[in-house]
Amino acid sequence: MLNEPVTERGNPATANVDALSTLEIVQRINAEDAKVAAAVHAQQEAIAAAIDAITVALRGGGRLVYIGAGTSGRLGVLDASECPPTFRCDPSQVVGLIAGGPTALTTAVEGAEDDPAAAVTDLQAIGFTAADCLVGIATSGRTPYVLGAVQWAASRGATTIGLACNPDSELARCVQIMITPVVGPEVITGSTRMKAGTATKMVLNMLSTGAMVRLGKTYGNAMVDLRASNSKLIDRARRLVARLTGVSPAEAQDLLDACGGEVKTAVVMHHRDVDAATARQQLAACEGHLRQVIGSVPQMDQ
Repeated sequence: MLNEPVTERGNPATANVDALSTLEIVQRINAEDAKVAAAVHAQQEAIAAAIDAITVALRGGGRLVYIGAGTSGRLGVLDASECPPTFRCDPSQVVGLIAGGPTALTTAVEGAEDDPAAAVTDLQAIGFTAADCLVGIATSGRTPYVLGAVQWAASRGATTIGLACNPDSELARCVQIMITPVVGPEVITGSTRMKAGTATKMVLNMLSTGAMVRLGKTYGNAMVDLRASNSKLIDRARRLVARLTGVSPAEAQDLLDACGGEVKTAVVMHHRDVDAATARQQLAACEGHLRQVIGSVPQMDQ
């Protein structure tokens, strides 16, 4: 069929996959996966534009909202859930919505993706406004639930971004910024949890990470705005403060204890010889960008 999505077509490279040895199956899958990075690479400018739009929304008090169905929705929810522990952002700042609700994260909810009105209801339930930025994720580029979401969000004046793995999609005609990593037919025909899912995960990583970097959530590549919520992160926070200040681990812990475990605040306290409240004020004056407060630290910029 001429209008058949690329991701639904048969893949000649794996037409006889059921007749291959186990090693050959692995080799074919790996060879197909190797094409994903190039497909994402071709979308760098669109991804950068999306990051800038998301940053503007977050900086203005809005939210990044992902919405999708099936694998696309699950990946959006996953990326949203990883932002608070990684970047110490408020859990409400990055939101993931999936057709069918939380049940759909582990169980297929039949017909949920075909209901555009449900998407509007879901957006209204979180109080979506024009200040927010919506990323509609649909591998096919034609999922009714996602189309309904971006069309309604656009009518409210919000920035809309689309992410699909098929070119010339209906989604592309409904959004302001379109990201389309065309990964080609899947190893198993139509199994878009594979290459399309990998491409989607890569792009979502870039969107959230890029926006958080632009918002000052890192110093270099260090997660200086992390939330120390478990033993691994507590140890990481201590090591980061020690590395950024040159003090001993014990002294680094003392700094963290004095400011409620906030890495950036602890570092500013040391470098500027101020208390926690003053350190927070100095960070706020620079919109949270640690480098703007303390400058470059040799041991971090090597």
